[in-house]
Amino acid sequence: MNKALIWDFDGTLAYREGGRFSAALCEAAQKEMPGLTVTIGQIRPYLQSGFPWHTPNEPHLEIKTADQWWEQLYPVFQRALLSTGLDSAQARSIAREVRPIYVNPEQWHLFDDVIPVLEQLSSQGWLHVILSNHVPELCAIARHLGLERWVARVFNSAETGYEKPHPRAFQTALKYLSGSPVKWMVGDNMNADVEGAKAVGIPAILVRRQKKEAEYYCQDLSQLPGVLGRVVREKS
Repeated sequence: MNKALIWDFDGTLAYREGGRFSAALCEAAQKEMPGLTVTIGQIRPYLQSGFPWHTPNEPHLEIKTADQWWEQLYPVFQRALLSTGLDSAQARSIAREVRPIYVNPEQWHLFDDVIPVLEQLSSQGWLHVILSNHVPELCAIARHLGLERWVARVFNSAETGYEKPHPRAFQTALKYLSGSPVKWMVGDNMNADVEGAKAVGIPAILVRRQKKEAEYYCQDLSQLPGVLGRVVREKS
């Protein structure tokens, strides 16, 4: 393979039904305390810091296991829950229910355009890998979604200790793809995916969330093969 695509996962290839961590925290609260009213609007402001990807310049190489990774987040969840008036014991109990809810593979879905585009690009000689800032269970989620058929490797920040846009996050994938002279990043985040890739010399295509700063953009993945075909020819 002389052409490779580095894909973001969440928001690019897949999404969690119902929402991300704020939604999972509300689900956990309802599970532990039926009838309790906790809204996404209440807790979302308290989840804007504390996650590894909020400080991408700080590697977390000391975190060696999935359990350790989640232990770093339970105080963040508890802080959000305490803001709603729950006491410490209730907040601790609910916080530990977030993990099984969030990683439940049945709650994760591929966007409708993903498989047709992966199939088309694979037939054109593109190799696919995933590079994601995600939870430790990402590989299991990706397998459940059937991505193993199309994706050669998954590089996950929870395992490498580096969050996009940190250069070392990209270099892990680039080392694996050293035999592919043509490499592109595809993602929905301007900073983590596009600017991060450009900083290490990889061109990038922004998808799904338009930003005027993006040199290349696709509203959905169905446009991606055409854009790739054009720009690769231009650069060759």
